Amino acid sequence: MVSTTDAADPRFAALPARPGKIIAVHLSYRSRADQRGRRPADPSYFFKPSSSLAPSGSTIERPAGTELLAFEGEIALVIGAPARRVSAADAWSHVAAVTAANDFGVYDLRANDKGSNVRSKGRDGYTPLGPRLIPAATVAPTELRVRTWVDGALVQDDTTRDLLFPLAQLVADLSQHFTLEPGDVILTGTPAGSSVVLPGSVVEVVVDAPGAPGAPSSGRLVTTVVQGDAAFDGALGSLPSVDDHQRTEAWGSRESAGLPPVPEPFRLTSELREKLRRVPVAGLSAQLRKRGLNDVTIDGVAAMHPGLPLVGLARTLRFVPHREDLFASHGGGYNAQKRAFDTVGEGEVIVIEARGESGSGTLGDILALRAKARGAAGIVTDGGVRDYAAVADVGLPVFSRGAHPAVLGRRHVPWDTDVTIGCGGTTVQPGDVIVGDRDGVIVIPPALVEEVVDAALAQEEEDAWIADQVSAGHPVEGLFPMNAQWRARFEEERS
Repeated sequence: MVSTTDAADPRFAALPARPGKIIAVHLSYRSRADQRGRRPADPSYFFKPSSSLAPSGSTIERPAGTELLAFEGEIALVIGAPARRVSAADAWSHVAAVTAANDFGVYDLRANDKGSNVRSKGRDGYTPLGPRLIPAATVAPTELRVRTWVDGALVQDDTTRDLLFPLAQLVADLSQHFTLEPGDVILTGTPAGSSVVLPGSVVEVVVDAPGAPGAPSSGRLVTTVVQGDAAFDGALGSLPSVDDHQRTEAWGSRESAGLPPVPEPFRLTSELREKLRRVPVAGLSAQLRKRGLNDVTIDGVAAMHPGLPLVGLARTLRFVPHREDLFASHGGGYNAQKRAFDTVGEGEVIVIEARGESGSGTLGDILALRAKARGAAGIVTDGGVRDYAAVADVGLPVFSRGAHPAVLGRRHVPWDTDVTIGCGGTTVQPGDVIVGDRDGVIVIPPALVEEVVDAALAQEEEDAWIADQVSAGHPVEGLFPMNAQWRARFEEERS
């Protein structure tokens, strides 16, 4: 029987011996982080088994029942001397060599592994490496380049100058947690350009140091994709699954994945805000009722400043009933209430679910001041307001169930923000349009707001004309609502 550590094993042909550990970095290049829309503050890692290694010229299987096999051209570091709690300044001296690697992964298998990538990236042949080692002592860690080709087309081209975390930092950081031993491999992340490959595709990766004497190179690491035919057994574990998020991440963008662009978030333009300020809530309510929406009023709340109209997009804050242990864990520190008031945006309305419980305050003057400083359009709570007079002095439109002197913890626990809530008997979602006046507060779905406000303005014009006729002495019969004769007269005068 041949030992799996035998140097003749073709999987480890590019290395001195079979590595004890392969550690890979999740996100490390600025270009890749920007593509993903997130920049980590610190590096994070996952392990790959040494059995996933493969030499140049090998094939890689896309498993049966999957669609999202993606390549990731990377620079691999090979540890030469044991490293335990080494400094960043000394870390590079513990690296023996660098070479090319391809950190393949099947996005269809990521769902249940929560970032560990055990199944998606640990498969046999999923870490091609080589074909040649570049001695680390002959190159500067900041002057390395990685390039990837798919079927002859260059798709990745970046250098270690673009790294979020320098190579030496990765070595030093890992050495804080465990000993890096001779032969261990660190995969240092991939730049932008990683995408899906199909059976028949040929992927090539080269790592080099163009500015170093002799421009040393790893040579071309070549891998050919083939289709696997062995099906997964659902009785043993979860089956492959994909969604549009995984497709977007695997292909690199929604466009590359053939997905439609994400709709632009609804914006409440200044023109639309002005229209909403001109329309009474009663008129909006009538138009929503005509469209089958009857349960859209926030009931039981009154305006602190009846003359101040309220128009804005909802930001939600949810309180749950008071419980001592939960208040101890969620009520102190930078809790959900403070986060909501600290992050409310210009023109947004903080809408608070207090379950109609008015026996405690849900905000006071300090938070009202913070909301105004942030440019909030107002506050709606189906609970009480503490420091009522001081909140009134802030001058922000506030709708509530009235004043109460007690602090939050008497009745409520601040629980979460930016979720669907119930306020005053109606459901409010983040981004809903909130309008308030002397008659109360109404919630308008963003998709309907333009249609509803234009119809309400037209109705207001009509109602004003009818009021003029009644003031002139005409009876309401046939006029309110208008019959055909009155309608014709109205249209004639308006035109």
